[in-house]
Amino acid sequence: MRAVSAAPVPTHRPGGREVVRLALIVSALGVVFGDIGTSPIYTIQTVFNPADPHPVPLTTDNVYGVVSTIFWSVMIIVTLTYVTLVMRADNDGEGGIMALITMLRRWGRAQGRRSAFTLAALGIFGAALFFGDSMIAPAISVLSAVEGMKVVEPGLEEWVVPITAVIIVALFCIQRFGTAIVGRFFGPVMITWFVAIGGFGLLGITEHPEIVKALSPTYALSFLAGNFGVAFFALAAIVLAVTGAEALYADMGHFGRRVITWGWLGLVLPACTLSYFGQGALILGDATAISSPFFLLPPEWARLPMVVLATAATVIASQAVITGAYSVVSQAVRVGYLPRLRITHTSASQIGQVYVPWINWVLMVAVLVLVFSFRSSAALAFAFGMAVIGTITITTLLYLCVARIRWGAPTWLLVLGGGTLLLVDLLFLSANLTKIVHGAWLPLLIGVLAFTVMITWQRGRAVVTRARTAAEGPLRPFVEEIQSARPPLHRVPGTAVFLNRGKDTAPLALRANVEHNQVLHEHVVIVSVITCPVPRVPDGERIDLDHLGFVDGMVHVGIRYGYMEKPSVLPALRLLDPDQTEGPIDLDDASFFLSKIELVAGPEPTMAAWRKRLFIATSLLTADAAEYFGLPRDRVVIVGSRIEV
Repeated sequence: MRAVSAAPVPTHRPGGREVVRLALIVSALGVVFGDIGTSPIYTIQTVFNPADPHPVPLTTDNVYGVVSTIFWSVMIIVTLTYVTLVMRADNDGEGGIMALITMLRRWGRAQGRRSAFTLAALGIFGAALFFGDSMIAPAISVLSAVEGMKVVEPGLEEWVVPITAVIIVALFCIQRFGTAIVGRFFGPVMITWFVAIGGFGLLGITEHPEIVKALSPTYALSFLAGNFGVAFFALAAIVLAVTGAEALYADMGHFGRRVITWGWLGLVLPACTLSYFGQGALILGDATAISSPFFLLPPEWARLPMVVLATAATVIASQAVITGAYSVVSQAVRVGYLPRLRITHTSASQIGQVYVPWINWVLMVAVLVLVFSFRSSAALAFAFGMAVIGTITITTLLYLCVARIRWGAPTWLLVLGGGTLLLVDLLFLSANLTKIVHGAWLPLLIGVLAFTVMITWQRGRAVVTRARTAAEGPLRPFVEEIQSARPPLHRVPGTAVFLNRGKDTAPLALRANVEHNQVLHEHVVIVSVITCPVPRVPDGERIDLDHLGFVDGMVHVGIRYGYMEKPSVLPALRLLDPDQTEGPIDLDDASFFLSKIELVAGPEPTMAAWRKRLFIATSLLTADAAEYFGLPRDRVVIVGSRIEV
């Protein structure tokens, strides 16, 4: 009987794991690879764009060289740098440039404060460039797909921009519903997309099979070395082939490194490679096809369905980039680089799926401005390339620092291996810098503005923290004053919960209540929400309780959250044992006291005058604390205070 019962185990469990693994890969195909998977729509067309200020002549040698350079750029930057190396640098399973910043802040202090600050600032600028990417990617992706209508029916050209605008507005309007409902359809659509572009690419290759010779790196090296004056400027467009590489790393926490690796190597990389080589074969046989090689590659009967499929794929790609922007903002709020914004979690099944209303509408307006200003995907290409390669270069540099600090990688390996990878990134970056006046200035401007806001908020927050610390005074001496007060303070029935920044100072609301009202609740819980440099904190490690030296009904509770979690005070307080809180606390009828700070510019030279005004203006975006921490509004009491910046 033991043999009978044990027999199914070896076959059932692996099969179950395979089903789960396959489901994860399908989901990852719909969420992670949308951006990089739609880059074949516009990359080769942009490289040979005759309107380019530095045009690449359409010759046989250049076609072989460009296709080979695209393939090996993808292999070096995406497959080697990101999939093989960078994705190993996870922060408790989470990836993305904010995770690298957090790791460097945690381990980099031993290397010196100045070095840690420099690396963190560089990382913040990389995150700021990602905001530019989040604005440009939906515009260029949807524009490039809708432009396929011109191939099917040239008379529809004037409708490209209006239709794109309608799709963009609809895309941002549905963000508040999240991707939980429609997410299950993303994977199958993208599988259809990759099969289609790979199939049509293979069809093109059969017409001119000699294009497969471009798989040899000698063609890329000959193109770069033998015709560097042309090849260097071509890199500004070739970089579009690696758009979305950062998404593979940023979404690692959703699916895991192995699932993303399997999806990339098993379907996405082969499909994109076949599409690029098929387009190369097409323009070798018909130079006029360079006007739209992607949409001219399928046979005529398939072009309209391909336009529809491309539009769906680019909407999915845009969805992934927009969601990525929400995730970056959410993490930046947690680690103190942005004010506390209203953040809504939209999915119960996928961690990190959030919606940030203010960011959503800012992105929508920005994308629409880009669509109506540039009016074509070709005009946006150089702006997009700068945003992409800027983030990639910074990610590579931060990864090398993590490899040295965290893993102790030998210097010779970093110089030879890491230096080579960084040299490739810098070559692409240099090429894009030549396009500054042709649109590459846009992501740099967006990055500088976002960077200025974030470092100003961090600096202003430190100034306000010092001022609040002085106004609040130390907590333990304040508790001792309450205990030694004569006559004793009047204690009123009930529970009062005071939210505070930490356990070192007394809450302003509590101090005001004691000094002005001369009363204290029977049970007083001082709560501090602590954001830890990890994505999530288990419930067993969430609570840290301190009796503050007296058994008097006053306790301090530190609640730990990871930077990927939504802080919610009530569920955390329900984890408390009544024996720990010096008696049961009544959370269902408790009053919650918040300290509201009014910021004004003061005479002290803490920051430049314009940065003070920027900090105060940014503070107006701060979400309501009661909503942010999940407090019942009908039981919240707000006590105001004024602080000079």
